[in-house]
Amino acid sequence: MIKFQIDKKSSDTQARAGELTTPHGNISTPIFMPVGTAGTVKAIIPEELHNCGTQIILGNTYHLYLRPGMEVIRQFSGLHTFMNWNGPILTDSGGFQIFSLAKISKTTEKGFDFQSHIDGSRHLITPEDAVDIQTTLGADIIMCLDSCIPYPANEQQAKDALELTTRWAERCKTRWNEIAERKNSLFGIVQGGMFKHLRQQSAEELIALDFPGYAVGGLSVGEPKDLMMEMADHSLPLLSEKKPKYVMGVGTPEDLVELVSMGADMFDCVMPTRNARNGKLFTSFGAVNINNAKFKNDTDPVDSECGCYTCKNYSRAYLNHLYRSRELLSYRLNTIHNLHYYLNLMQNMRTAILNDSFRQFKTSFYAKRDKDT
Repeated sequence: MIKFQIDKKSSDTQARAGELTTPHGNISTPIFMPVGTAGTVKAIIPEELHNCGTQIILGNTYHLYLRPGMEVIRQFSGLHTFMNWNGPILTDSGGFQIFSLAKISKTTEKGFDFQSHIDGSRHLITPEDAVDIQTTLGADIIMCLDSCIPYPANEQQAKDALELTTRWAERCKTRWNEIAERKNSLFGIVQGGMFKHLRQQSAEELIALDFPGYAVGGLSVGEPKDLMMEMADHSLPLLSEKKPKYVMGVGTPEDLVELVSMGADMFDCVMPTRNARNGKLFTSFGAVNINNAKFKNDTDPVDSECGCYTCKNYSRAYLNHLYRSRELLSYRLNTIHNLHYYLNLMQNMRTAILNDSFRQFKTSFYAKRDKDT
């Protein structure tokens, strides 16, 4: 079971620094969780994750359930041993991947009936199954199965999805309570689309179930950025101040700064790793495209303020060469840099909160990005 304590609150924002205790180690918040879709954070090894400052990673239930499957995972007593990661793991419920990846999927009261995008085989995952699968994976934090909807969705669609999500959450909680000697913690997921009153209804219903933590779901699904922030700003204060608040699937460095200032504690997103493989590198002065011809003869590191392995040892010119040559080392070095940047950003925000200087940090963060690079 997890424990969560707040170490410091910002005096002029909602930002907060905390400590999350899990069976596989403590996590200092706010924290970003690299996505390990299929039991690996793409392009790098666990030791490099630790070197980047990774405290917790995310595993995708849908992908791991389909391949390699639970029989394989059971042989290793969970994902930690299987992938040689000794730190905390959070797993999603698989609902979003079924919604977005499955060839054919049908949502019923019972659960998700879907066809695998890998081999076309048919599967049914119920809320109870989602808890059992994640328990088999051995994650420290697991998520309730939730009903995902696209953007745009009308009010009735959003209401139906959130009410199904609540009923599934009740079933997840019941199944979780039945597991003897459980070591994981179950989070509920707030839904409600882009309707504030529905998000309030969802939050109230989930809080009544008293989960160890709560997530804000259904954001970053194609809606305008200002609407996403409006929904997050509305949803986060509805959740218990004594429990961790997790915004799922978000986002850019700017998103993280804004959401931390609203009181969010935990984040995940494929953006730093996926963009690394596509040549987009995040820096203190904004994002750069390392494929740009202007970097061909550039002897500087990607970011002179960055202390990652890549910036300490390699130039923009070399990274430009690797990317243009489609060398595999490009993915590795770019990923190391982007993850280090994200995790260092979170650490810097935490330090600013502890020093009660978060607003100054935020002003400086944006001022650097306004400079001509």
